[in-house]
Amino acid sequence: MEEGEKKRIALVTGAGRGLGAAIAEKLAQQSIHVVCISRSQNCEKIAQEITVAGGMAEAMAVDVSDGKAVELACGKLLEKHGTIDILVNNAGITRDALLMRMGEEDWDDVIRTNLNSCFYWTKHLLRGMVQNRWGRIVNISSVVGKIGNFGQANYAAAKAGIIGFTKSVAKEVASRGICANVVAPGFIESDMTFGLPEKVIEEIKKNVPMRRMGVPKDIANAVNFLCSEEAQYITGTILTVDGGMTM
Repeated sequence: MEEGEKKRIALVTGAGRGLGAAIAEKLAQQSIHVVCISRSQNCEKIAQEITVAGGMAEAMAVDVSDGKAVELACGKLLEKHGTIDILVNNAGITRDALLMRMGEEDWDDVIRTNLNSCFYWTKHLLRGMVQNRWGRIVNISSVVGKIGNFGQANYAAAKAGIIGFTKSVAKEVASRGICANVVAPGFIESDMTFGLPEKVIEEIKKNVPMRRMGVPKDIANAVNFLCSEEAQYITGTILTVDGGMTM
């Protein structure tokens, strides 16, 4: 960042652990002030680690599935910072079950947290980007949103919805200097995969040409690129990071 240049402000949801934490840390390394969001207080630890490492960060506990809570949080942040320049919608949960056994609550929880949250944050933070004629929105989907998966009809629907949502937003705001893109991870080492049996892990690796699972840093690097000036002519795209699994 050049001397005298206004620092960018980024907001990352689901930043209390895993992919979100890695994304927040990577953006902070670019002299970006990062607002770490999570449902619990976990994000405070990540913000503190960023600060100790010499970066700029703050934390806020928000239930991203609650539209009113997101609206209030956005109001406070905009009052404090003026504009959020970069939005990374990463927060997500799973409630896996075969469709015939899936409860309505399991469906609704996943849709609200994974998909509705993208709408809430984007709606309330987009106006400032439009006024400044600069912005980056990166929504974290999944290869499951492209190909589906057994026992994940709710998760796949939410992640597919994110793709359609992002492409629509990209068309609406491209002329204002705002880029909206999707990162679609494959199987990544995270809290969602740590509990899988070793046999399942090995089977997953067999279906990945690179013969390994990804790590959070792989996703953070992709997001960082899409948030940079170098990605200024890329919008409405899906950047798939899956080791070649779905090529």
